[in-house]
Amino acid sequence: MPEAAGWQAELEQLKTVSARIGSDPLLTQGAGGNTSLKVGGTLWIKASGTWLAHAKERDIMVPVEMAPLIAAVEAIDPAAEQAHQFTVAALNSSGLRPSIETTVHALMPQRVVLHVHCVDTIAYAVRSDCIEQIGPCLAGLNWAYVPYARPGLPLAIAISEHRSQRPDVLVLGNHGLVVAGETVPQTEALLEDVKARLRVAPRNAPAPDADRLAQLAAGTDYRLPSSEAAHAAATDPAGLSLAGKGSLYPDHVIFLGTGSVIARDGEDVSAVIARLGASPVSILFPGAGILMRRDATPGADAMARCLADVLARIPENAPVRVLTAEEHLQLTDWDAEKYRQDLARKGAAKKIA
Repeated sequence: MPEAAGWQAELEQLKTVSARIGSDPLLTQGAGGNTSLKVGGTLWIKASGTWLAHAKERDIMVPVEMAPLIAAVEAIDPAAEQAHQFTVAALNSSGLRPSIETTVHALMPQRVVLHVHCVDTIAYAVRSDCIEQIGPCLAGLNWAYVPYARPGLPLAIAISEHRSQRPDVLVLGNHGLVVAGETVPQTEALLEDVKARLRVAPRNAPAPDADRLAQLAAGTDYRLPSSEAAHAAATDPAGLSLAGKGSLYPDHVIFLGTGSVIARDGEDVSAVIARLGASPVSILFPGAGILMRRDATPGADAMARCLADVLARIPENAPVRVLTAEEHLQLTDWDAEKYRQDLARKGAAKKIA
């Protein structure tokens, strides 16, 4: 392994950048996104279920032995889905599992990889005409588009098809953005460049109806979202219409459930629950705003805000691709995501206690 002082300083640089990325809701939401640094044969990557925003205050980086993990991916070995089997136990003081997207980072040849759920990028990545739309924006960069694949081994395999091109920028269909470089500052600069190139001006949404929402929430197990910006998903007619089409990206499914629950005319909270036979994590009330179930995790609140931010950046008549029923099932019946959800629930319980 390279001289300790050198790589540890780089890892501290990565933690600083990670915290900065994680504090920007337009780049990362909740436990989404991940960053990594390759040191010799070891990959240091964000732990599953942790927040990039906490990178400076908590031990969230996990060491993984790359060679056997890459071999497992190349053999399409299911073990590649269990990245915790490849952690370097002697260096893993936190005992946490590496990110569910560790295989993606390991396959990228660059030393530094930043994966974010940039809302501007997602607004393009959910479109069926994404390549045509982003091509002019990314001119001059070594980039590639990767059609949607479930995070983890399927996504890693899809990305591996571009290895000969050695792209520095990946736009992941219905998912997000990956940028890579040889140093932390270089990679952060590339992220800022791509973010600026893909920036989309959001539509302005009417303000939420505070009185109506208070009336709807009264006497129920529902509350206002942590961010007022989340209400735009329900108060912007164009965004609400897009939300009704279905789930746009994986973290929405994981933290908010399949699709968006939109109240019908005249329905209150109890009527929505009766119609569904269950209490959804969030409910969009057209023209009024959004209510969150009282026990919704901070990650769910972050995704409610993300939904509004993404919808506001998609043109009303854009051709949108939503996740299929099979893709939903792949996400909800996946052990790695169940682990991440369990961490989120435990973290919320600690805050309440």
